[in-house]
Amino acid sequence: MLLTILCLAAGPSRAASPEDFAVPSVPAGSTFQLAAARGSYVALHFLLKTECPICLRHVREFSRRSGELEGVVQVFLKPDSVEDIERWMNSLGDGVPSAPIIYRDAGAALARAYGIPDGYRFHGEIVHYPALILLDPDGKEIFRHVGRNNTDRVSFGQLAEQVAAAKARNAATPSPAPAPAP
Repeated sequence: MLLTILCLAAGPSRAASPEDFAVPSVPAGSTFQLAAARGSYVALHFLLKTECPICLRHVREFSRRSGELEGVVQVFLKPDSVEDIERWMNSLGDGVPSAPIIYRDAGAALARAYGIPDGYRFHGEIVHYPALILLDPDGKEIFRHVGRNNTDRVSFGQLAEQVAAAKARNAATPSPAPAPAP
């Protein structure tokens, strides 16, 4: 199992967010590593464990429309076993231009590292709440939404608004002046 997490110190009211992490794709073949995505915004979609039909719709919509968000990498994470994720992926069906990559967050370790709470009952299991975390090009968290239930999700339009606002803030922030030559 591949999941590497390096943590930064956090403020008093938050869990430490990973400075870097790597998660394997299902089926095996690639790995998403946060450090390799530096320079892009990253949307971490923490999907529910189990056969979640809302998660299927969420992944279909975000995959179909991902080209509308230039400079944003969509990372879909499920805590299920490899076999369960593969079975779930077969349910995605048509409606997406190409099959999205689903990454395995074994045991919801990354969800816990980002402070996403457990305790939500869904299909007879205790699972972490559905969540979306947006990271800036430096890998710092700039937006989070943890749903109260399976249907409490960030829509594609809401994510697009968050990305546009972040890009506007970034453009308005002056770059530091270059150091004078010695």
